[in-house]
Amino acid sequence: MRLHGYWRSSTSYRLRIALNLKGLEYGQVPVNLLSAEQRSGEYRRLNPFGGVPLLEVDGRTYAQSMAILEWLDERFPDRPLLPRDVEDRFAARELAMAVATELHAPLNLPVLRYLKHDLGHSQDEVDTWYRHWLARTLEGLEARLAQRGAGDFLFDAPGLFECVLVPQFYNARRFDLDLSPYPGLVRIDNACSDVPAFAAAHPDNQPDSPA
Repeated sequence: MRLHGYWRSSTSYRLRIALNLKGLEYGQVPVNLLSAEQRSGEYRRLNPFGGVPLLEVDGRTYAQSMAILEWLDERFPDRPLLPRDVEDRFAARELAMAVATELHAPLNLPVLRYLKHDLGHSQDEVDTWYRHWLARTLEGLEARLAQRGAGDFLFDAPGLFECVLVPQFYNARRFDLDLSPYPGLVRIDNACSDVPAFAAAHPDNQPDSPA
């Protein structure tokens, strides 16, 4: 099993967490997004989408992080990322997909580069864009958690939602978002920081990290 990814990519980060939570051994193949390695012909032969992450398992390749997370739970059912109850499964997917669909598209690197280099926005304007969309979705997530009365994790142990939330919180801190309006999300993020699977997946602990 080999994971092609970038140390600071939130989608690569969420897969590292999931693989660690499941106790699966994997090698890492760094893909430098800043030098556009993901757009090379060699890489596109593996991943026609031209992005990260890409997971190689037994000669097959798997792209799109949310699809891979679901596949991992089906292919390796031990230490499940999703709870057994159908309503609980929906709750986990609802919150995870809010992050993956509402935030990743407007906040990923190609979009931010387009805003700055093609449309001529300043870095301050790009940062304001980032914080605006991030806060919009985090407000909904926080309200949903309050309705559920969640504790340190969405359920008894970290799973699909935490795999997706923690990388987004890492980005939120990079862009200096005020997190005080989101105490429930902060509590979950803090609890995850004490879990070895999350610590090992942190961007600073990756082989291609400059830290």
